[in-house]
Amino acid sequence: MLAAGIVCEVFGPHGAALPGFDFALCTERPGPVATDCGVPLSVAHGLDRLAEADLLLALPGAQFRTPPAPAVLDALRAAHGRGAVLAAHCVGTFTLAAAGLLDGRRATTHWRFAELLADRHPRVTVEPDALYVDEGDIVTGAGAAAGFDLCLHLLRREHGAALANAVARDMVLPSHRDGGQAQYLAAPVPEDGQDERLAAVLGWARAHLHEPLPVTELARRAMMSKRSFARRFTAATGTTPHAWLRSLRLSRAEELLETTGLPVEEIARQVGYGSAAVLREQFVRRRGIPPRAYRSAFTRTP
Repeated sequence: MLAAGIVCEVFGPHGAALPGFDFALCTERPGPVATDCGVPLSVAHGLDRLAEADLLLALPGAQFRTPPAPAVLDALRAAHGRGAVLAAHCVGTFTLAAAGLLDGRRATTHWRFAELLADRHPRVTVEPDALYVDEGDIVTGAGAAAGFDLCLHLLRREHGAALANAVARDMVLPSHRDGGQAQYLAAPVPEDGQDERLAAVLGWARAHLHEPLPVTELARRAMMSKRSFARRFTAATGTTPHAWLRSLRLSRAEELLETTGLPVEEIARQVGYGSAAVLREQFVRRRGIPPRAYRSAFTRTP
């Protein structure tokens, strides 16, 4: 039920500012479908509806250890063959693997079932620590609430940062987490107020992206040594300070490219890069295209 709610929240009916996605739930046999919370879902559409979809998301279910019906696998293969994007998170990844669509590809799932996925499907390269893995026409994500990260990544990839951020704000969620960020945090419980100090420093950094922000300065503001700060940061966020700052700078650059007419040189300055050339280098690594090409594709200014 959580997975269905996540996908519906991101791609279901929204306000006029968001794209009008034609959203539908499908199943092999239309009718009531049991859920893990005891409330059945009434699903009106069968597999024929998949033939029209541009994006298919295979939802996780309790029967993931049993291969899906041949008709389901055939429908997924047919959709992939005609160019649809397929995605799954948590144990929904097992459905795509059973269809043979992940052979020779990288994929992820809930960390608890990553070993099982690798054992059952040895031709799949399983990345157990990733929040999501983007292989272009197939995208897989980690378990439970990481489904939000997968869906927001798909939204960002196809419609840009400004739209994805608007949806995230509406759901009171972080706007973006990189797919390489760890899905399992070793120390999620605050210790001696350290997490509160860390949260304050992260908020300060977001407001001062135009500054260099060396780790030594962040550690000083958190009243920690540089080594302790780096260790605590990774334990709390699943990534390093440098990687977190890079992601934050580039996400802000994306939004400015989409929603303003500022020159690339000024955007580079506002997000903390010394020159447009440095921003361009980092942007191409992340998006695969230079900032000006990204602006042409996703601009939302008049």
